[in-house]
Amino acid sequence: MYKKLILPFLFLFDPEKIHNLTFFLLKTIFKIPFLGFLTKLYYKVENDKLKRNLFGLTFPNPVGIAAGFDKNATHISEFEKFGFGFIEIGTVTPKPQKGNPKKRLFRLKQDNAVINRMGFNNDGVTKIKNRLRGNYKVIIGGNIGKNKITPNSEAKKDYLICFKELYEHVDYFVVNVSSPNTPGLRELQSREFLSDLFIDLNKFRYNKKNIKPILLKISPDLNEDKIVELLEVIKQNKIDGIIATNTTANFPDLISDNKIEKGGLSGSPLYDKSNDVISFISKKTNGKLPIIGVGGILTPKEAIKKIEAGAHLIQLYTGIIYEGPGIANKINKELLNQEF
Repeated sequence: MYKKLILPFLFLFDPEKIHNLTFFLLKTIFKIPFLGFLTKLYYKVENDKLKRNLFGLTFPNPVGIAAGFDKNATHISEFEKFGFGFIEIGTVTPKPQKGNPKKRLFRLKQDNAVINRMGFNNDGVTKIKNRLRGNYKVIIGGNIGKNKITPNSEAKKDYLICFKELYEHVDYFVVNVSSPNTPGLRELQSREFLSDLFIDLNKFRYNKKNIKPILLKISPDLNEDKIVELLEVIKQNKIDGIIATNTTANFPDLISDNKIEKGGLSGSPLYDKSNDVISFISKKTNGKLPIIGVGGILTPKEAIKKIEAGAHLIQLYTGIIYEGPGIANKINKELLNQEF
């Protein structure tokens, strides 16, 4: 129904505008009595075989929503009812920012892909923290970054602000230094910056009774030597896991008319590239480093293949756009038919 009736209608409109409209409608229709209960009853798959225990957290299933989809933490309860095991909000920055000029989100329908150059548009850490004070029934990750106006020499302060402000309100953290849409951000994927940052993040969390996990989100455009360097930094600083991968700035051959747009590419063209990075990391760490795999999952079979490559959990973004929120239900049902 989604692909035959709803998707063609949604694709008649500007991607960012329809994303915002869809979020408004979701919030509105879930005010109808019992609709949330019925949605959860239909979409959520509950089975102990789907549970995953990683870095001190028990995930009810391994299918999550990637950062960037519900970046302002406005629809956590709604998406939890569709059966997602965890939701990653953000990227959150200390100050609110509008992001890059519009138009900045593009569908590549013939490629089952999306190009975005959003630029960390978000409401800022204070507003987002206040939204997270609710009693949510799903694991929430906090993806943190720096403001565009903050020079790289001061970037550590931005990450520390977000980390401290959100600490009591999310279940795990993701350090995002890999988006291609904030100038200079990927330069922070360095041993020097990350080692310095992780020392301070660890000082803060180790003084807490509840030590929250920290993960690093990396670019798919790194060479193997650079990935090995980052794995060494992760090991040396006892960082809990890695997210592979962010969007790519190195486009493969595409066939859609608007393939010339600048930004980060997600969706099907990223799939194999992401899997290669996941497989490399898994082999280098003997499968011991928890990996959240993200990039190009549009079908249950693709989800399973990403797990087989070495991902312990998976996240969706473009797949939700093309397949609808029911994709989590389909993947979890298929996972029950597999042996992992």
